[in-house]
Amino acid sequence: MSPVPPYAELQVTSNFSFLRGASHPDEMVERAAELDYRALALTDRNTLAGVVRAHEAAERAGLHFIPGARLDLADGPSLLCLPTTRRGYGRLSRLITTGRRRAPKGECHLTRHDVIEAADPNGHLFIAIPPVTPDAHFTDDLAWYRDHLSAPLHLAA
Repeated sequence: MSPVPPYAELQVTSNFSFLRGASHPDEMVERAAELDYRALALTDRNTLAGVVRAHEAAERAGLHFIPGARLDLADGPSLLCLPTTRRGYGRLSRLITTGRRRAPKGECHLTRHDVIEAADPNGHLFIAIPPVTPDAHFTDDLAWYRDHLSAPLHLAA
């Protein structure tokens, strides 16, 4: 039998995404290490709340950890934002703060223009999350991002 190929999970939701994720960030990191994942990205919805716990657990387990967030936008498809630099992390944090300040407690209101303004071509990697059934509207959204987003954009599969 051939060995299991290296695997990195880039979209994980913890219990910090209310009613979406069930496991604690540190538990997910420990399990990923047990399964010999190469890396794990924590991408809770519009929050970085579990990142510190996951980072600490990843250091203990020797697992490469990628902080991030899933950005659910008011006027476009959801995007995973994975910062690649300290500056990118700071800009993502400020972006989420902006969305939370303009929304009632527990919510976050972000638009794709907010993302465009915050995007750092050297500090972010974005992944577009397609709807269950991609349509022409989704294709148009991807074209819009291609034309306006300065940072790399990939498509989740």
